[in-house]
Amino acid sequence: MESAHLGFPTETVVVFVVMAVGAMFIDLFMHRHDKPISLKSAVMWSLFWVMLAMAFAGFLYVHHGAEMASLFLTGYALEEVLSVDNLFVMMAIFAWFGVPDKYRHRVLYWGVLGAIVFRGIFVAIGTSLLSLGPYVEVIFALVVGWTALMMLRRNEESDEVEDYSHHLAYRLVKRFYPVWPKISSNAFLLTQKEVDAELEKPENQDVMVGRVKKAKRYATPLLLCVAVVELSDVMFAFDSVPAIIAVSREPLIIYSAMMFAILGLRTLYFVLEALKQYLVHLEKSVVLLLFFVAFKLGLNATDHFWHHGYNISANMSLFVVLGVLALGIIASVVFPGKRAA
Repeated sequence: MESAHLGFPTETVVVFVVMAVGAMFIDLFMHRHDKPISLKSAVMWSLFWVMLAMAFAGFLYVHHGAEMASLFLTGYALEEVLSVDNLFVMMAIFAWFGVPDKYRHRVLYWGVLGAIVFRGIFVAIGTSLLSLGPYVEVIFALVVGWTALMMLRRNEESDEVEDYSHHLAYRLVKRFYPVWPKISSNAFLLTQKEVDAELEKPENQDVMVGRVKKAKRYATPLLLCVAVVELSDVMFAFDSVPAIIAVSREPLIIYSAMMFAILGLRTLYFVLEALKQYLVHLEKSVVLLLFFVAFKLGLNATDHFWHHGYNISANMSLFVVLGVLALGIIASVVFPGKRAA
């Protein structure tokens, strides 16, 4: 593991917070209306988020040296690539709930807010656990390796469609709210008065809301979708946080890399959705990178046990991440396979 230490320098923390929060407010202002995001707009916004991450990397390079900038870029690139699998899961969730394109950015916004909170918690826990010794790295390596194996198995069973009505988050929401089964504008909750007005419409005469008595609030499919997306992202964090920790033990580097990647996921989602049928081998790149991360964690742990002196540098990790990503894209172009109609 890298020996350089960053800590939490005040100036760097302030720059990170100002850049991240400021850019997020700009994004929210520009996407405040419920309109479908075109591929061109999604690409431009994705480039905006990438350039923002590069600007922060430049700041790290000037103020903390090339190694810290390289660690940040490696963590950022790794999180972006690993998020591909998470985005594909979100596509399946949106399709199952029938969420219109114009509301998906709103759902993703709440997903990002949840990710910001939970990633911070997991990063704090993960980096703290590393102080317990190299055995923790062995556990992290096994977790990441097991995730890669499960992804391989899931890819072989890709024709199976998950029923999200059995999802834990779905069942938890139904415990607290009766469900109005139709999407009603961009609302996550409906009042009893709004539900009564909906039930009076001729097209809703056969709609069942699953209640015995009147309730103050009713959950809509958008709220159920947000809950499923949030819990799915929490489960994804169990895999991605150990993977990023393989790059560096610096909490600020890990968290900032994850945040800049996560903040750009909303627009990256629409890019991937448009290009999914062409990037048929991209998920294989994710699996390959997970095996690489598991190997790197195992190498770090065994160095503590046997002092063999072998390690993978920050620059080498960055080259591997970018190389595997490029390999997945090139393979998708050269060997397109069967594309969806």
